[in-house]
Amino acid sequence: MKSVFTLVLAAFLPAAALATEAVEAPVAMEDVIVEPETDEPEGFFAYNAADVDLADFLWVNRVIVVFADSPANPQFNQQMRILEQGYEELRERDAVVVVDTDPAARSQPRQQLRPRGFSLVFVDKDGDVKQRKPSPWSIRELSHAIDRTPLRRQEMLEQLPGRTSN
Repeated sequence: MKSVFTLVLAAFLPAAALATEAVEAPVAMEDVIVEPETDEPEGFFAYNAADVDLADFLWVNRVIVVFADSPANPQFNQQMRILEQGYEELRERDAVVVVDTDPAARSQPRQQLRPRGFSLVFVDKDGDVKQRKPSPWSIRELSHAIDRTPLRRQEMLEQLPGRTSN
């Protein structure tokens, strides 16, 4: 029996030694707290319409959908440069960009919104189409259109300092 105890003890000693070596100095609590990962990429990002369903953004994001019949469309390229330069203003308004330059793919956004040629469509968080434009739109115009919606106005009221939610 003594030999069995010695064998068991011999088997656990190396594991116990490894465990004590792994213990380091105490860690501060702020070093333990890990920021949650977000799906929101850094910098400008546009979703490919073939990979999204507009219903996935319902009550979460406003969607700016940019349609063109080809990625070489000059209006499409101009609009994308404008959106890239103003992505911070869009991000502040919970807006995401979805791009569709392939009519043959018949993506869900293209089937739902039925664009013709170049088109920019603004879909609010409630899923309603608020604006359609057949030409590129500036960030200023787009931000103004977003800020005029009832949902955005409510969000801005809730963000006022000193306001308590009911």
